[in-house]
Order: sequence, then C-alpha cells, then structure tokens
Amino acid sequence: MATIYYDSDANFDLLKERTVAIIGYGAQGRAQALNLQDSGANVVVGLYEGSRSKERAEAEGITVKTVEEASAMADIVQILIPDEKHSAVYREQIAPNMQEGNMLMVSHGFSVHFGQIVPADNIDVTMIAPKGPGSLVREVFEGGGGVPCLIAIHQDTTGAARDIALAYARGIGGTRAGVMETTFREETETDLFGEQAVLCGGTAALIKAAFDTLVEAGYQPEMAYFECLHELKLIVDLLYTGGLSKMRNDISNTAEYGDLTRGPQLIDDDVREKMRQILKDVQGGVFAREWVLENQANQPVLQALRRQEAALEIEEVGKNLRSMMSWLDE
Repeated sequence: MATIYYDSDANFDLLKERTVAIIGYGAQGRAQALNLQDSGANVVVGLYEGSRSKERAEAEGITVKTVEEASAMADIVQILIPDEKHSAVYREQIAPNMQEGNMLMVSHGFSVHFGQIVPADNIDVTMIAPKGPGSLVREVFEGGGGVPCLIAIHQDTTGAARDIALAYARGIGGTRAGVMETTFREETETDLFGEQAVLCGGTAALIKAAFDTLVEAGYQPEMAYFECLHELKLIVDLLYTGGLSKMRNDISNTAEYGDLTRGPQLIDDDVREKMRQILKDVQGGVFAREWVLENQANQPVLQALRRQEAALEIEEVGKNLRSMMSWLDE
C-alpha cells in the first residue's frame, strides 16, 4: 500500500520561511499560486515578457516578475508550463539563477524522468502533482477542501526535500485530502499510458470507430453521435463518483448485460497486447523521443493530425447538435 500524508504530516511553517516562484499562470499555475498565497506563503509568478497572463495575475494580487527574476528571488521554483517548454526554459532562464539548496518542483515528471531537464546536483528536485485540473484545485480549496496529490522525490540534497514538498502540498490544499507517495518514473509512465490507452487516445478512437460503424450501416449521423459520444458523459460521471460498481448499478439490466458480455469481445487479447506495446514504448522512452523530435521540428505531425481530426464528420454533427443544448457553453 502506498504511503499517504495528511495535514498532520506537513509543517507549513517550512514554506513560510521560503519564497515560492510559480513559472506559468495557466489553469494549474494560477490555482497553485492563489492557493499558496491564501495559505500565507510568499509567492511570485514568473512569466515571459509580453505574457497575456500578467494582467490577470496582478489583478488577483500576485507579484509578477520575469522567469529569470522570479527564479533568482525564490527558494522553490515550481515549473507549471507545457512539458515541451521545460527544457529550454529551465536551461536558459531558471538554472542560471538557482542557488545551492534551492528546490526545483514540477507537477508532472516527464521532463525530469526523460532527461529533458538535467538538474544541478546541489538542489532538491521534487514533484507535487494534484490529481485534478487547476480549476478544481482552486474551487475545492476555496470550499475548504483539497484535491488529492502525488508526491515524489527525485533528488534530496538538503535532507529536507520531502518535508518541504509536503509543506507545499499543504499550501495548495493537497494534504486536506491526502498526498500519496510515488516516484517520478511511476507517475510519468502511468500518466502517459493512461492518456494514450484510455483517457484520450483509446476513448477518442473508440468513439470515432463506433460512430463510423453506425453511419456506415445506414443510421443517421445524429443518432450515432448521441449514442456513441453524447451519452458517454453519463457513464463517465457514474464511474467518477462510484467506480464500475456504481455505473453498473445505475444503468439498465440490458445495458449491464451488454457491458459484461460484449465488452470483453471488443477489448480482447489483441487489444491487450497492443496496450502492452504502448506501455513498452512509454517505458523505453520511444514515445518521449518521438515527442521531443516532434517539437524540435515545430510539431508538423501534430498540426496535420489536428487539421485531419477537425474535418471529421463527427465533429460537424456534434457542433450542430450542441447548438441545440442551451446548457452548454462552447
């Protein structure tokens, strides 16, 4: 069983003695910066020159500096910008301004685990990863709760890395719910596999294949959209709140029987073997190398795939149907 830490395990006073620099002010950066500030931490946000986020951050009471300035001021530097930007920003703007005994933090281990960031050997390197989007991290914190987090220690040069990271987790509300111990390797590899096999890749491919199957069989595209995409939210909400058992308890007996008898026909040994290969590509760094090269080439494959996906029939049908749904805000 994993070790889980709570408020009683975290000494927030350790954070009060330090300055925290949040690099980036997107959804996650904003949430963590505001939560830390509300908790009493000394927070500064580092943004690139001309960032559109500067005005918002300052309006919300956050001190904004350049990435270089924020890194030089801070004892803890938390990088909350897209993975593909970590390497250059750390190497050129953060690393030259960090001092011995400082802490580098991330909320996803990709750049450190796959060597895109090679940290100096005289700093601590840790991860606090909320298991929820930034909007939820902020909303739950303001309501008096917290989103569960992961903690991992990549490098502990001071001997206090875990304690300081736990203080940080408490500052953003994580220890209110529980902070689970993991490693950079485990978090990174399970995260990538989950995204590719289920959450994004697998789910999107399954939806498109099912939609195409119905349309090719002569059914109206609108009916295919409702049955294969629109109603997925109902199932995901049930899974989210109560797991497989709640989902099966709340759907019809007909749907449950179809689930239990036809699901294994669809996700068979061939699919499981393909999942194992996807995991091997993640573990062996094949995907990471491919993604790094894709970014070095300015994302030509990603951009082409985006254009291709945007032109799919299911996207046009969905856009028209969602215009009928007054409760949605595109």
